[in-house]
Amino acid sequence: MNDEQAGTLVLVATPIGNLADMSMRAVEELSRADLVLCEDTRHSATLFRHYDISTPSTSYGSHNIHGKIPWVLEQLHAGHRVALVCDAGTPGISDPGSVLARAAMDDGFKVEANSRSQRHRACVGALRVAD
Repeated sequence: MNDEQAGTLVLVATPIGNLADMSMRAVEELSRADLVLCEDTRHSATLFRHYDISTPSTSYGSHNIHGKIPWVLEQLHAGHRVALVCDAGTPGISDPGSVLARAAMDDGFKVEANSRSQRHRACVGALRVAD
C-alpha cells in the first residue's frame, strides 16, 4: 500500500460532561477528517454545532458494527482520513471502536490517537499487541 494514498483512522476523545472540556486538538482533528464515525450522530451533532464542525458523519456502534466495517475499510483504501468518536470519552479497548481499530490495523492502515495522553496512546498500543 502506498503511504501517500493510505487512509488513517484517528481515535478522537470527546468531553465526558462539559462541552468546554473539548481540546482544540480534537476540534482540529474532527474538522480535518474526511469523515467522522459517531456512536450516536444525534449526540455528536450537539458537539459539532458547538464547535462549527461541518465534516460529514455517519453512525458506527454496536448496532451496525459488522455491516459498517467493510464500508469504513473502503473509505480508508480510498485514502480518506476517518475519525472515530464515542458519545463521551475515548473510543478504545472496550467498545466497538476496538473492533474497527483492529480491522484497520490488520488491513495495514495507520491508527492514531489524537490525544497526547499516555492512556490514550496506550490504548492504541494495546490494540496492536492484542490477539
